[in-house]
Amino acid sequence: MALTVAQKLIAKHLIDGDPTPGTEIALRVDQALVQDATGTMVMLELEALGLDRARTDVAVQYVDHNLLQEDERNPDDHAFLRSAAQRFGLWFSGPGNGVSHPTHQQRFGRPGATLAGSDSHTCAAGAIGMLAVGVGGLDVAMALAGEPLYLRMPQIWGVELTGELPDWVSAKDVVLEMLRRHGVKGGVNRIIEYHGPGLAGLTAMDRHVIANMGAELGATATVFPSDDEVRRFLAGEDRVQDWQEILADDGATYDLEEQIDLSTLEPLIAKPSSPGNVVPVREVASESVAQVVVGSSANPGLRDFAVVAETMRGRYAAPGVSVDINPTSREILQDLTKGGWLFDLISAGARIHQSGCLGCIGMGQAPATGRNSLRTMPRNFPGRSGTQEDSVWLCSPETAAAAALTGVITDPRDLTAKQGIDYRRPQLPEHASVNTEMLVEPLPAADAQQVELVKGPNISTLPDFDGLPDRIEAPVGLVVGDDISTDEILPAGAKVLPYRSNIPKISDFVYHAVDPEYVERATALRDGGGHVIVGGENYGQGSSREHAVIAPRYLGLRVVVAKSFARIHWQNLANFGILALEFDDAADYDDIRLGDTLVLEGLHDALPAGDTLQARNSRSEASYTLRHRLSPRQVDMVLAGGRIPLRRQEIR
Repeated sequence: MALTVAQKLIAKHLIDGDPTPGTEIALRVDQALVQDATGTMVMLELEALGLDRARTDVAVQYVDHNLLQEDERNPDDHAFLRSAAQRFGLWFSGPGNGVSHPTHQQRFGRPGATLAGSDSHTCAAGAIGMLAVGVGGLDVAMALAGEPLYLRMPQIWGVELTGELPDWVSAKDVVLEMLRRHGVKGGVNRIIEYHGPGLAGLTAMDRHVIANMGAELGATATVFPSDDEVRRFLAGEDRVQDWQEILADDGATYDLEEQIDLSTLEPLIAKPSSPGNVVPVREVASESVAQVVVGSSANPGLRDFAVVAETMRGRYAAPGVSVDINPTSREILQDLTKGGWLFDLISAGARIHQSGCLGCIGMGQAPATGRNSLRTMPRNFPGRSGTQEDSVWLCSPETAAAAALTGVITDPRDLTAKQGIDYRRPQLPEHASVNTEMLVEPLPAADAQQVELVKGPNISTLPDFDGLPDRIEAPVGLVVGDDISTDEILPAGAKVLPYRSNIPKISDFVYHAVDPEYVERATALRDGGGHVIVGGENYGQGSSREHAVIAPRYLGLRVVVAKSFARIHWQNLANFGILALEFDDAADYDDIRLGDTLVLEGLHDALPAGDTLQARNSRSEASYTLRHRLSPRQVDMVLAGGRIPLRRQEIR
């Protein structure tokens, strides 16, 4: 049987289950990636599980999100994470070394391997022929403990690339075209596999750009073949020995098929405030711009910075425009310096920041209220930038450079005629400035056992949660619409994320931007049996941060009823004992009001018996048919109160 790349990777790692779309499968995990915004929870979960040492071939703890040290909380967490990495046998990449995804691709990524990461953009590693999946922190903790990764088997979506990208159009425009066509739900329960002759013009870091924003499409993973370009990339990182060729077989077929002719693409941009709100740049040209930010895992390569530098060379940013440069790794920062591009950027008025996520996660670089900020980042959800009334657009480095020079949104193809700037393709070095000095190797097992976890005063233990009652009679504590993101459930940014290891404190911010009274209302209901949230389509899109589940659970959330769920958030809800249910008839959503009481009975028998149950609205006496998509394993988890309580029961 002829197989696609994704099918080969799944077959190689399949431990249990039938790889038929929609069924649960279990995969062996080769590598694990943890970043600091989610890592403190992962390490507390490892402590709760009693893990002695990570079981994966490679595991790395990165510090790339919470880099601002305005008080002791972030540096205390950095010290905790370093000690935990030593205790549990992980590599440690310190603050300033780089964003996890490009750094992992440079130093640890290996074609043919599986990677589970506690960051939704872990899928970026598919750029080099890995099966890389973003999941919640507890799923990564279980993988580190030697457990398989459980997924609903996705459909394989083959996207054939033909032609070559025109001047002023780059990899970001490819994935923006996918979002323009399919929106933020188009990839749900799918693996996107790119193939075809158009791959010849895309470098490994170009592919990283496209794979990274598979997360914005809602995809389980994005996969590219491991071909000669991947070999070239690994050779440039002094790791050619890790390369192996992985190509789709001749005659391999996909569950869904699509084609993109790269030669027909034009510069695209995602308008505020959704990555799926994509239009051609020419349609919004002349909108004023106050900020341009270049960097993030969605445009992490040396080329992405160099093209901005060469476009701006000998010129200065337009008056009133702040140009912010966030190098994505220390290695790339060194090569920007050696190549002279950093000098060009500084001469053009750019502000140079440390290597890290920074403005992408709202950790500094917040834009002025209502002023347009163009960013080469993956997300522009409302308020994610750190400014409540923000106006963030997502674009390519070429479009960002054009706006930086003109002060307005500008189709970069117009720079030649209007400013005499010809398109320049940066000549990149064959070998990168490999720098491993900030990577701390795991300790030998005997030494690791002697390491004490360093816990500052802001680090609390993981809360204990009880099992699901057989009968729930609970008020509706919140009703929200479609495409609610995890950033809206629990904001990121410099104000909130420093409390990521303190669940009682971070819970004060749950749904703050959506309904400032939610926390008070939920707290009042907590001791009386908790509450229910009702949502629309694609509930919980965005980040893998399980805080967006743990904090509402701490406030008494027992059930979420929605039209549909985003994949990672749905998994996280089950992991922490919250029952996720979907309307059988989406029109029933319109019948439920804030304050209504929903009654669900006989749950202990109904959940294992089938996928359908009934809920009654005590106000209207209406009855709603609801469905769950939980596997038998997940049903046991939810009934027990979550994955950790279930594991404790199993080992007694």
